[in-house]
Amino acid sequence: MLPIQPGRPERRTHDYKRNGTSTLFAALEIATGKVTGACKPRHRHQEFLAFLKQVARAYPEGELHLVMDNYAAHKKAEVRAWLEASPRIQVHFTPTSGSWLNLVEVWFGIIERQAIHRGTFRSVKELNAKIRGFIEGWNDRCHPFVWTKAADEILKKANRQTTSNTSH
Repeated sequence: MLPIQPGRPERRTHDYKRNGTSTLFAALEIATGKVTGACKPRHRHQEFLAFLKQVARAYPEGELHLVMDNYAAHKKAEVRAWLEASPRIQVHFTPTSGSWLNLVEVWFGIIERQAIHRGTFRSVKELNAKIRGFIEGWNDRCHPFVWTKAADEILKKANRQTTSNTSH
């Protein structure tokens, strides 16, 4: 990203090359802040199901409550069948446009700002190594997230009335 000068807009060089992408699946343990993550080449139901099985192995005892968005891979028949066969795992979906309710989204913002944004990765393997290293370091010093606003303030903002009439 050149040039690096105060007051100049950030931009890429003319020879910027995207060296591939990776999908990060992550589960945040609310009580401790520990993250279970997996880098996958794609974001399909097959990769998501493999991640669910990884999380189930990481937490083999007791009920497991998973909060997730309404992405299509999360509701695929194969995923639903596996979840039905695993009654100790309970799934809770965030409402549309409600991903901010899921604390793992806060963690995604942290890893983006601290490890990925403005990074130069020559390969997907290098990107995945950076992500795995960040997760390991995070888990060494993890702590639970603490809401800084009272529940009433959060709910008031979530249930805000519309200010304009958009019907035409």
